[in-house]
Amino acid sequence: MVSSLSITGMVIQLSISILFPIGLIIFLRKKGLFSWKPFGIGVLVFILFAQVFEKILHVVMIEPSGLSLKWSDSTYLFVLYAVLAAGIFEEFGRYFGFKWLLKKHREYKDGLSFGLGHGGIEAVLIGGLAAVNAIVIAFMINSGAFDQTIALNLPAEQANLIKEQLLGATFGEFLLAGFERVAAITVHIALSLLVLLGIHNKRFVYVLYAVLLHALLDVVPALYQVGVITNIWVAEVVIYLFGIGAFFFIRNLKEQF
Repeated sequence: MVSSLSITGMVIQLSISILFPIGLIIFLRKKGLFSWKPFGIGVLVFILFAQVFEKILHVVMIEPSGLSLKWSDSTYLFVLYAVLAAGIFEEFGRYFGFKWLLKKHREYKDGLSFGLGHGGIEAVLIGGLAAVNAIVIAFMINSGAFDQTIALNLPAEQANLIKEQLLGATFGEFLLAGFERVAAITVHIALSLLVLLGIHNKRFVYVLYAVLLHALLDVVPALYQVGVITNIWVAEVVIYLFGIGAFFFIRNLKEQF
């Protein structure tokens, strides 16, 4: 049985993933720091560049297992590819959005809104949908429906793995995943402002800085994904530290615009 405490954690993760972006929209609107068009372009850029274009490259480069490259068994080359792909696609996506789609929206509030759109839709698609999926499967496991439906259509090892992961998951892990989205959205806003500042000051090198910072953020989570780092707290602490740094960067950047 999946414990009620674990299911509560899933619900909290879902709530944070959806309510935090909505709360930020409301807060920024009250402060006069929100613009709908950059927000929408931020959403569009994430979907196109991170969920379509980057995924197409992954099909070519990554094994179906999702944990190694097709042309190399090196774990570290896989991590290098993964973090650079994420950084390049998302940051050049931001550059494309601001450079060609938002020529009349390059103020501080536009960077905030774009980043919130980018990070907010990621929170919903990754944190929110993952939580919904976990909740549904947890109830199926507890009712016995999982073994009678999903398990019959999957290889036994895969079905057992899904079941064991949920049965072994803790309230704290889901809570961590929820607050991870808060840090991630903050980082997305900061990186959006950095790219916009590069366009504002006509310094393309800022886009490259954003790519490197994005890649650097993803290194430890990627190492956790492939099993090199086994303690989830290490990965989460790195994300939270980046989030804190991003928060202060956002606060101090307003003067530059």
